[in-house]
Amino acid sequence: MNWPYEWQIGWRYTRAGRAGRRNGFISFISGVSMLGIALGVAALIIVLSVMNGFQKEVRDRMLAVIAHIEVFDRDGAALADWRATAAKAREHQAVLGAAPFIAAQSLIARGDEMRGAIVRGILPAEEATVTEVAAKLRDTTLAKLQPGAWRIVLGVELARQLRVREGDAVTLMAPGGQVTPAGVVPRLKSFTVAGTFEAGHYEYDSGLALVHVDDAAKLYRLEGPSGVQLRLADPQTARSVAQDLMVRMGGSLAVRDWTRTNRNWFDAVQIEKRMMFIILTLIVAVAAFNLVSTLVMTVTDKRADIAILRTLGASPRSVMGIFVVQGATSGIIGTAIGVGLGLLVALNIDVIVPAIERLLGVSFLPGSIYLISRMPSDPQMGDVLPIGIISLLLAFVATLYPSWRASRVNPAEALRYE
Repeated sequence: MNWPYEWQIGWRYTRAGRAGRRNGFISFISGVSMLGIALGVAALIIVLSVMNGFQKEVRDRMLAVIAHIEVFDRDGAALADWRATAAKAREHQAVLGAAPFIAAQSLIARGDEMRGAIVRGILPAEEATVTEVAAKLRDTTLAKLQPGAWRIVLGVELARQLRVREGDAVTLMAPGGQVTPAGVVPRLKSFTVAGTFEAGHYEYDSGLALVHVDDAAKLYRLEGPSGVQLRLADPQTARSVAQDLMVRMGGSLAVRDWTRTNRNWFDAVQIEKRMMFIILTLIVAVAAFNLVSTLVMTVTDKRADIAILRTLGASPRSVMGIFVVQGATSGIIGTAIGVGLGLLVALNIDVIVPAIERLLGVSFLPGSIYLISRMPSDPQMGDVLPIGIISLLLAFVATLYPSWRASRVNPAEALRYE
């Protein structure tokens, strides 16, 4: 028997259902198997797309506040000539901007309220070339940060916790202390709140304060900036660019990219996404192996047909091929429908979710609780392609046993009662 006939008969068995009730049932369960695969694949694509969307949203808000790369002295000393370091970094074609910074943990107090925060000393004009938040506030709030003015810009959540507004005074307590005859006295300095910023990322809105770099150097007793921040054309290339800069800068300077600065968050997201992929793949596996029962029932129902094919000269291999085609066809159709449905929902989730919210009268992401009020989605080919391949492989594996069982049918035994 030629291979095209195997395709023809396998496809006919897949869409069987017009000859009678039995064939109709077989066709029904075949359709259910396809639907199970389609829903499993679609669910996997939709969930991973939403996870990608949340990851991208949080990452973008994070990178609006922090630099893509930091260059600093390995021994923690201040950079003697930060401008030379910045100029050398700008020679790399991927670097768009560079700015000096001083970063230190401190306590900020207002009356009875006290909060820990990262105090970042910046040059407002240069900082605007590195972070989006600084670029938005360069001509307004950050313009008030003048050397010697002792002004501070607080994250909006930090200001709310301290119950301060523009013009109020806060006390900044630097780490370490000053040795006096009476003992170690903490270094305190009063700052005037020049304004607030909002990045949309709670960690920075509640734990970051900006001051002028000269004021920070005096407060923390540094001779200059502790490092240089860099902004790249593409933040996803930060690791490779950091390695290149490490070679260019020499052994005295260390280079750290944003994925290492926030390594715990970055690793947690990747592990969560990997585990979700494994869990949801089990749904696709269960749906794919439903094909086993479908094909076993088909083989039982078609024993007479198989016996006739064998008496006409069909080999066991050809019979096996017929049912492999039937199962593989169900897997291909189910996977194709699932990929199409998953991408359709993932690409239009910003329309579908609000419609469901209006229909049910609920809000899945209340703006008063979550920083993100809409459901983000970012389908990626790196996720969709493996999902489709895994679904097809599982469907193919599920066809092997029923197909082998069909090839073992004894023609004389099958036709005895026909």
